[in-house]
Amino acid sequence: MKKVNIIAIALGVFLASCGDTAKKSEEKEMSHDEMHEAGVDHDDHSDHDAMAEEAEESELLAIPEGAKVFFANLKDGQTITSPVKIEFGVEGMEVQPAGELNEGKGHHHIIINGGPLDRGIIVPADSVNIHFGKGQTETELDLPAGKHMLTMQFADGYHQSYGLQLSSTISVVVE
Repeated sequence: MKKVNIIAIALGVFLASCGDTAKKSEEKEMSHDEMHEAGVDHDDHSDHDAMAEEAEESELLAIPEGAKVFFANLKDGQTITSPVKIEFGVEGMEVQPAGELNEGKGHHHIIINGGPLDRGIIVPADSVNIHFGKGQTETELDLPAGKHMLTMQFADGYHQSYGLQLSSTISVVVE
């Protein structure tokens, strides 16, 4: 009888710890207000799962030779103040809203304190991976004081990363 009670207690502790992990994971997601303040494209997130399913069934689009993205108004190592205005630059590709796969087209994402995503990886929708699926070409972000790595990642209409070629990473210091 004591073995059963010990197993039941162990199972209870295990299940409780799983619940805490899920809760912590949920806490990392941005609230609607936080997304609005950060300039995150809310509509983009509501369709993210559906687009991810479609992406699994699609082929990767070709990338034109010489295509690139860049920070049009920021330089690596620059000292800035928050909120920081970010202007997205792109050459050899056209910006279009998310939702459709069209060769030579896509939209921007900013990855805060993270690097580029491999080609074909779907850009997550969370507080670190900021989506601009309405085709935005600039934004303002509130960043806390300190050093930050910003990665601009271009992706297709289903949020599939175009990979290293269509990414740009810089470090900035926020005063």
